[in-house]
This record gives sequence, structure tokens and C-alpha cells, in this order.
Amino acid sequence: MTPPPEETPPRRRSELTFRGNQHAGRHGWLRLTPAYGARLAADLLADAAPGARVLDPFAGSATTLLSAAERGHDATGVELNPFLVGFGNLKLGRFQARTLSAAAERAEESLRALDAATPVEAPPMFRIERWWAPPVLEWLCRLRGALDLRGRTGALLEVAFLRTMMALSGASFGHVSMSFRDAPPELPASAGARFRADVKAVLAGARTQVPGRGRVHRGDARTLAPLEGRYDRVLTSPPYPNRISYVRELRPYMYWSGHLKEARQAGELDWEAIGGTWGVATSRLKEWAPTRTVPADLAPTLDAIADAAPADKRANGPLLANYVARYFEDMAAHFRALRPHVRPGGRLDYVVGNASFYGVLVPAEELLAARMEAAGFEGAEARVLRKRNSKRELYEYVVSARG
Repeated sequence: MTPPPEETPPRRRSELTFRGNQHAGRHGWLRLTPAYGARLAADLLADAAPGARVLDPFAGSATTLLSAAERGHDATGVELNPFLVGFGNLKLGRFQARTLSAAAERAEESLRALDAATPVEAPPMFRIERWWAPPVLEWLCRLRGALDLRGRTGALLEVAFLRTMMALSGASFGHVSMSFRDAPPELPASAGARFRADVKAVLAGARTQVPGRGRVHRGDARTLAPLEGRYDRVLTSPPYPNRISYVRELRPYMYWSGHLKEARQAGELDWEAIGGTWGVATSRLKEWAPTRTVPADLAPTLDAIADAAPADKRANGPLLANYVARYFEDMAAHFRALRPHVRPGGRLDYVVGNASFYGVLVPAEELLAARMEAAGFEGAEARVLRKRNSKRELYEYVVSARG
């Protein structure tokens, strides 16, 4: 379903990605590179009936859920990553004025007490010097030690701290996957002002009340065990079959918030996730075998990937074929688990990108549409949403179906 060469391809439309969220209140609290935009979620929910039950089974940073709740809908999410579960529920929360005032006061108290504060230990991140130079890291550890992060007031301050932490890091968001630039060698004189600005931004978003209801449950999209009842709309963006690791993108947030203590935990979490290949997940892929017969529509793509690796990377071909096979087996399980939770006539909208390995195109939009229909959904179809990057063949799609 990629447009043929003679057609004018869609624009990249960065406003539909996280770049469009940066000044959108709670949607812009933390920058997560793979996240899609609130504008896209709003567009796809524009025709939802008032008070619709909306489900996001890959809740991520809760963009869909917050967009739905902002329009008065009843939003439910399922998410495997514990950091994102807590962050999503905070974004969906309702905050009293006294909570926000207390957060502002605590922030100022922390800055005044900074010199006397006992710093926390630096997170045990691999090659941490790529992230922060020693003076910056020491200041962040001291600020984190000065902050009182108890309760909902503290949860808001933690988001502000994470914003500041990332702003002072060597992380770069110029690509789909987070990369690195040179970390600032010295602590900027404006570091304290930066934290004040981040507190102000977080509290400004929290002041806007969300009329609808929303809740994120921790769970596995392959089973959807926490879910009860049926939903009118399913709007989500699952992981793409392109080896982008969401855990990798979240590492600094998860280490500083205490959700990661060592690198192996990140690999274990990625192995549990659909499409994860970080750390130990990659080595386990070598031994993984399908639990079902490989579907006929997928087998040629897997064979092509296995044979396409260059001579100096010959072992990578079968590994990547296994990765793609596991991804679509997991997504098929997801659609089977989802089917009982969608009302008759309820609509699915899945935002997903295709992928390419060694020049072999993985038509994710076609393969996911087929798995929707195999699970009992009707009328599955895909439409091109936008161009993803400079590679000619890579697009983003909305794959839709009915219950």
C-alpha cells in the first residue's frame, strides 16, 4: 500500500508526531521520541459519540487517553512499562489548586536548600558520561536529593525534574530514535532557572481540568487480562516492526525515577514487550521459534530477510527474520485477545509504520489488516498517513477495521 513512484508522496507532517505536542499542556510534559501527536488522536476521535468508551491497548505516554478524556470520553489504557503506567495516570489526573500551590512552594524550598542537600547516588547507567558531564550530574543528584517527591505534589515535581534532567543531557531528538550530541561540559548558570521553568510548565498543564475519565492499567497487550467490558473505539499506535526499542528511549526517565536499577532489567522488560530487542532480548531471539505455523502471507518476507544480509552480517538475516516473525505472532495474539472487548460496529484505528531490512520491505499495514480480519474484525483497510523519513519506501499508516 506504499504509494507508487509516480504519485506525489504525502508530506512528513511533523505536527502529527510528538513535535506537535511540545506546547500542548500535559501532552508536552515529557518528550518521548516515538510518541504520536495529540492532534492526530483528536482527528481520529472527532466522530466518536459523546461519552464513548475509548481503549488504547498500547497506552505508552497516554496521548490517546488524554485526548479522549479532554473530549469527555471514558478512556482506558493497557501498558506493560511500569514507568509509563504511573506517568499516564498522572497525566490523566485532576489536581486541586492547593496541590499545585504546594508543588510550587516545594520547588522553591528545594532550590534554596540545594547547597546543603545530600545528593542521591547517580543512576547506574552505562557510559553515563555521554549523558551528563560530572558537574551537571552532581548538580542533578543534589537537586534530586533536595526534592520532596511524596504524594501527588511530589509526582508533579518529579516530572519537572525529569524535564530538566533531559534538557541538561547530551540526548538528541533529531532522529526517530534518540541519539547523542556532546553533553554540556559545565553546569549552565541557568540550571536553576531551567528547573523553575519546568515546574511552571508542568503546573500550567495540571491546572487545566480534564472533563472525561481515564485510567491506565498495567498489563500485556497479548492477553489484555485487566480489561472488562466492551469498547466503542480502539485507537492506538503499537510498536512498529522496525527494532526501535521503547525501553531504550525511556532509560534515563526510568533510572532517575527508580524503575530501573541495572541494565539487565531493561532487556528483560523489552523481551516482554512486543517488538522489543534491547539487551538480552536480542540474544533470546536467536533461540526463539514460532509457536504456530508461519502464515503464508508472511513467509516470503521472512525468507527474503533471512537471505538478504550481506556476507559480513550473514547471521543477522535469520535473527531479523525471527524478530519480524515474533512481532506478527504477538500482534495476532493481541487481536484475538482484543476481539471480545470491542462492541459490534466499534472501530479500530491503528497507527503503524512499515519497515525495511536489507532492502526487504515489511508491509506492516497489510499484514496487520490481515490479522485483524483473521481475529474476526471486518473491513480492515489501510490509508497512508504521512511520509516518515528520507527513505523512499517508509510511510506511516492508519489501519482501520470494525467489530
